[in-house]
This record gives sequence, C-alpha cells and structure tokens, in this order.
Amino acid sequence: MAKTASGALERQPYLRVGNLADALIELKEMGYTIIALDGTGEETLPEALEALPGRAICLVFGAEGPGLRERTRETCDKIVRIPFAADFGSLNVSNAAAVALYAASRN
Repeated sequence: MAKTASGALERQPYLRVGNLADALIELKEMGYTIIALDGTGEETLPEALEALPGRAICLVFGAEGPGLRERTRETCDKIVRIPFAADFGSLNVSNAAAVALYAASRN
C-alpha cells in the first residue's frame, strides 16, 4: 500500500484491524451502512448510494483475483457493482476504489 500511495500515505489517516469482518460489525453498530463492491452485485453503486442519502457508509473492496472473503461478504449490508465494469468483468481494486469514492463523494 505504501508503495502505491506515493506520498499521500503521510497525509491520509488509516488504521489496522485484526479481523475485517469484526471491524465491519463494529462500524455497523456505529451506524454505518456497509457496501461491498463485487462484479456479481445485482444492484449498482449509484442505485445503492441514492437510497442512502446522508448516511455514513463504508466501502469494502475485495482482493484482486479472489475478491471478497465469505465472512466479509456475509457481513456487508449490500453487494453492488460498478455499472460500466460489466463488459470488463471487473476493474482492478485501485480503479474501483477511485470510481466508488468519487461516486460516494457526489452523493
């Protein structure tokens, strides 16, 4: 991650968690809606975001290749897809994150 961040790492807060699914459950308890991105999602990201105006959201991205782990997937409130990625199957995780973060910031 540090290699990819190329300077932004020093300015962007982040934290480490021991277990992602447990951290997602804690975020749910704090009022976040957990949205995972996966090419198999039936709902699109824009549709999901439109239904959650003003809500705190947490975006979850799977690893390139294997995608989301089963427990992580089960913990999420919604599994959504980026509409235009369907022709490609999926985007790499950095591109998916960029698109999703932009879409979330517009909502």
